Amino acid sequence: MSKVRLIFSEAWSSISANVSTTFAATITVLISMFLLGLFIALGTWVLSYSNHVKRELVVHVYFATGQHQPTQAEEAQVGQQLRRDPRVATVTYISKEAAFKAQAKKLPSLYANVPTNPLPDSYLVKPKNPNDAPKIGRDIQRQVNGGPALAALWPGVNDVKWGDKTTQRVLTVAEVISIVFLVAIVLLVTASTLLIANTIRLSIFARRREIEVMKLVGATNWFVRGPFMLEGLLQGFVGSLLAVVLLVVGKSVALPSILGHLHSTSDVHALPFALNSLALLAAGLLLGAAGSGLTLRRFLQV
Repeated sequence: MSKVRLIFSEAWSSISANVSTTFAATITVLISMFLLGLFIALGTWVLSYSNHVKRELVVHVYFATGQHQPTQAEEAQVGQQLRRDPRVATVTYISKEAAFKAQAKKLPSLYANVPTNPLPDSYLVKPKNPNDAPKIGRDIQRQVNGGPALAALWPGVNDVKWGDKTTQRVLTVAEVISIVFLVAIVLLVTASTLLIANTIRLSIFARRREIEVMKLVGATNWFVRGPFMLEGLLQGFVGSLLAVVLLVVGKSVALPSILGHLHSTSDVHALPFALNSLALLAAGLLLGAAGSGLTLRRFLQV
């Protein structure tokens, strides 16, 4: 216990002797861990939302209207053709009357004064794997436009649509956000590590005589290294702890107003805050250990 108290005492003395550099290192760790916490929360939410969008990906097969409207037998033929595809989970027929009622319920002001039903009959195709929706849609579109022989397999089909563009936009935004945050975090983590290393280096230089005396009286390498390692760990831990406090404040103050503008369902969520906080504290300790280890390895010759 006396050795542990001595190590803590030496670490505190070193921190007190280099207040400005210790403060700069701790604040840099705070900013890095705060951004890392935001990245984890935002990144996991965007990933969850993109998975939600993928699960809702379906293929709409629309029939022609007017004089080119297919017969019920032709529509049934298309339905059988869709069900033969091994990638398809379910095929649901939607009549133009049912489609009009659904749209009128969703947009009552727009459909209130529509004199006739402009919507076509259609099939709603749900794939087994959401990622197959664009492939199924493209395959049907290619056959419909592929000449009389292939088009005969899809009589009366006028258009095919799927949610590929929506998903692609979500994934593109997620990728851009990830790149921006990752670059910022890498820069700040590097700066934090170097600042912690510089603080430890100053401590070693200021106490080089004391270190020589400690070695002469039989102190081991790990006993000499202990206060410096502890100093770096404390800087990393305190910085990450303050970052967690800021995230708690942001979660309580800013998050409620932000959630009102976000799409939110039961299956769209970010990483739980407790796990995010534990990850930040662990990252802060690793950051402090990395900064201490970098300096001790290069500059502490004992």
